[in-house]
Amino acid sequence: GPNVDVTVITRSGLVHIDVADRGIGIPSKDLDRIFERFYRVDRARSRETGGTGLGLAIVRHVATNHGGRVSVTSRAGKGSIFVLRLPAGPGPVAVSGWTDAEAG
Repeated sequence: GPNVDVTVITRSGLVHIDVADRGIGIPSKDLDRIFERFYRVDRARSRETGGTGLGLAIVRHVATNHGGRVSVTSRAGKGSIFVLRLPAGPGPVAVSGWTDAEAG
């Protein structure tokens, strides 16, 4: 599949997490709906690769419940950028035991 770039920075009291790919993109008619539960842009592809259409709905729910927000921009044939903004905690967080294999 396409490469995915993840950028994480802290600015103005917010943690900015950007996830960008160079995939097929998301049609503009679907952008407003991709965060809905069970919504899938391409139902045939979902049967091949699995999934329930819940992932982005869960991301939005968690972001909102933590005082954050999530959004997406996309261009057909160019890819998509998902932007997650969350309030920064009181200090740095150490992540231990993380391996590339777990990242999937």
